[in-house]
Amino acid sequence: MGYPDVGRRRVLAAAALGREAGVPGPEPSAGNSLRAVAGEIVDISPHLVIIETPEGREERLVIAPWATAWHGGDTAPADIPIRSRVMMRTVREGKVVERIWADTVRITGTILTIEGRKDLTVELSCGPHRGRRTIVIPYRATGRVQVRHPKLEPGYLFDAIGVRRDGACHALLPATSQPPYPARAVPPPPPAYAGVQSRVSGTVTWSDAFDEEERGLAYPMVERSDAGCPDAEVSCAGLPYLAVGSLVQVKNVCAERAVNVPVVACGCVAGRFCDRCVECGTSPRGRIAELSPSSYIELGGDLVKGCFNAQIGWG
Repeated sequence: MGYPDVGRRRVLAAAALGREAGVPGPEPSAGNSLRAVAGEIVDISPHLVIIETPEGREERLVIAPWATAWHGGDTAPADIPIRSRVMMRTVREGKVVERIWADTVRITGTILTIEGRKDLTVELSCGPHRGRRTIVIPYRATGRVQVRHPKLEPGYLFDAIGVRRDGACHALLPATSQPPYPARAVPPPPPAYAGVQSRVSGTVTWSDAFDEEERGLAYPMVERSDAGCPDAEVSCAGLPYLAVGSLVQVKNVCAERAVNVPVVACGCVAGRFCDRCVECGTSPRGRIAELSPSSYIELGGDLVKGCFNAQIGWG
């Protein structure tokens, strides 16, 4: 996912705006560093996990006694099946695992069609860059999903977290309360917005559309000509325009962690969600960024919870 030569674009954009280009990665005040590690499980026990990384390298990591795991539900780390694709949050220079998410997916888009009586098959439009996606809402999860997504109808937004099983994506948990408006009727930003803030508060989420170990974010207010996306430039959060390659300071206000993250993609789908995150207090309305899983985890986010209250800044 993303655009080529993002690093070079960041340097050029900073030079044009008279800013420092900055360096991606944690802020010095971020506290004990977290590292996201991705791979496929080769072997696992209560105390040790062996994975094959996306580059084909074998890596052994210690599982902390307090470690927890999720594979469609809470489970013991040792019960995760071999060959599962995992994202792990690690400490102590990336050698000790404290949280594992196995075969976890996030399904975000606009509903195109819905079929079925018990198990529901849903086709989504995930934006011009991500195409269409077909997912299954198992019968046992339909009640839970529909409590927060009452309008399972074409034209409305959908956002759920689930697992990949037998080649299909199963939506198990609603990631947000469904916005009450159709995807094409996003509320306008507040009229008081003057476009000059150095920081903006709102909701930050994650997407599985990034490469496994990619560090970056999708941003709603990228110019259509820059993103090559006719659906860009939509947000109810009053965001300024940024170029692909810009470096954004993202702060998780719940965990008090900050990381410099480059804009690597257009966040045209995220910009249509005028929702709130309630992980610690209640955020202002609007998704201000959509992070890659690795960046989200390294900022202290939990993939199952799906969002955190955040501030973003630049310059």
